[in-house]
Order: sequence, then C-alpha cells, then structure tokens
Amino acid sequence: MEVFDLTIIGAGPVGMFAAFYAGMRNAKTKIIDTLPQLGGQLATLYPEKYIYDIPGFPKIKAGELVQNLENQLRSFHQTYCLEEQVLGLHKEDDLIEITTNKTTHYSKAVVLALGNGSFQPRKLAVEHAEKYENIGIDYYVPDLMKYAGKKVAIAGGGDSAIDWALMLEPIASEVYLIHRRPEFRAHEHSVSKLEKSSISLLTPYIIQGLRGENRLDTLILQEVKGQEKVELAIDSLIVNYGFSSSLDLKSWGLASTRQGITVQSDMQTSLPGVYACGDVALYEGKVKLIATGFGEAPTAINNALHYINPKNRTQPMHSTSLFH
Repeated sequence: MEVFDLTIIGAGPVGMFAAFYAGMRNAKTKIIDTLPQLGGQLATLYPEKYIYDIPGFPKIKAGELVQNLENQLRSFHQTYCLEEQVLGLHKEDDLIEITTNKTTHYSKAVVLALGNGSFQPRKLAVEHAEKYENIGIDYYVPDLMKYAGKKVAIAGGGDSAIDWALMLEPIASEVYLIHRRPEFRAHEHSVSKLEKSSISLLTPYIIQGLRGENRLDTLILQEVKGQEKVELAIDSLIVNYGFSSSLDLKSWGLASTRQGITVQSDMQTSLPGVYACGDVALYEGKVKLIATGFGEAPTAINNALHYINPKNRTQPMHSTSLFH
C-alpha cells in the first residue's frame, strides 16, 4: 500500500498547475484522471483554438498552454494514473481511500480539480459507426494537420462545428459541413464567414449510412423531409454533436450541488483533508475562469499540506527562493 502526500483528481490545466505547485513544496504527488492524456477539455476538445484570458499571453492556443503546463510538470517527479474514473472517497483514520474503476489509492490529503466533470462525445447513431472510430470517424481534433490535403466532412451545426470547418478550409483539399437544419446555431459572425468560404454546405441532410472496406470512405446522406440521397466520398468524418458532462458527487460524502463543491476560503470541502480548486469549487462571488483556478490551486495545496502537518506553513517562500 503506497501512500501519497497529495492526490490530485483531475488533470486539466488547474490540476496540472496544482501538481506542479505541490512539487515545489516537495510533496509526494499522484494525479488521477479519466482521460488517456493530460490537459482535460483543452487538450481533448479544442487544442487548436485560442484562449484569451491567460495572464501574460495576449492569446495562446489551448494545446500550446497544455504543452507548457506539461513542460512545467517535468520539473518534479509525478505519478500519473490516467484512464481511471474515481467512484468515491472514504476517510479512514489519517488516510483517504480513493476508489476508482481499477483499484484503490491511498493519500494523506486530496485536491479535487474536476472542472465540470467527466465528459463524453455524443456519438453518431448510425449502423457501423463504432467500427469506423479512429479509422475515418473522429470525435476529437488533436491535430489539424492530420487532415492536410484530405476530403473532410464535419457533422454538426453549432459554433464548434463551424469553427473546425473554417480552420480546416485552408488545410484540407475539400471541406463539407453536414447539418440536419437549413440554418446554423452558431454566432452570426461565424455564419457570415462560413457563407463567404469555399466550404460545401450540405443542408438539410442527415447521415444515414457508412461504407468503406478497411476504413470509412463514403457517406450516404438522406435529405430531411425529402427523398433525395447523396453519396459523398471522403477521407475523414469529424462528428461534432457536442459533449455530455456529468458531475455526480452524491456518493462522495461532500457538500455539493449540480454546479460543484462548496468550499471554504482555504479551499477545504466539507470532508476534512479534501480540498477543491478550479471550476468545481464553489463559493460566493466565484468567477469561473482558468486564471481563477490557477490562483486557487496554491491555496488548496498549501492548506492541504498544513492539514497533513501543522508545521507546514500555509504561506511558503516565493518561487525565486524555492528554485534557488
């Protein structure tokens, strides 16, 4: 039974910075996350999109921010447990047991950086869709250059679908946007750019069938409330029907709502030894920004370490002294 000083649940940007800060305090730290990679929604949903509210960066791509955070994390040894879903917490004497879908972890204190909870893409409900996942059907876009010179179809009608279409226009050989309605649900400015682009709009159509020997190469489209069918030869299909997120904390024994976990000014939850930071942490006047979470992380870490050992100061030295 290996015991860690701190276990951080959630490997989004706030969880990553919390782990780095724990390293600066010489804490033996473990990170647990449901996704197969670090970075949370930034890395999974929109790595190529710009973020404008990170201090010191007029704008920075989400993927670049995650890469910077990964580089920062390498300053210290960390233990990673990815593709593990936490099912519950249980305090036993001086330890907290963290039960996941794979095993049980033991920690002296826990920091929750859960964001808005686990999320899954809304899948394409067409026969054989699962068969073509990652060999023609993508639900995530980690690298735009994967589609360079390819015929790419995007299914969806919201802001994200249009954003991907516009970003792929100069990269792919052809871009098709498939939507079941004649109008789009995106911002007017994005729709205006779309109408002026070379992107082929296929509306109102739904995807009715898929074909391909070794990988997906053909879509069968059906006109909504009509008889027309279209066969579309493609190299890749990006399905952008949105994501469903869940934050079910009822069995965790924490004071929480659907919006998150109630915390005190020191970021402690209702369960002693368990702290929270980032979007999941709730208190009066909270503003949900990545920058806010970055500020909450050191507060959570320092108070968690003080909880473990009251001799640990909640106000450590400045970073210049720590690294010197």
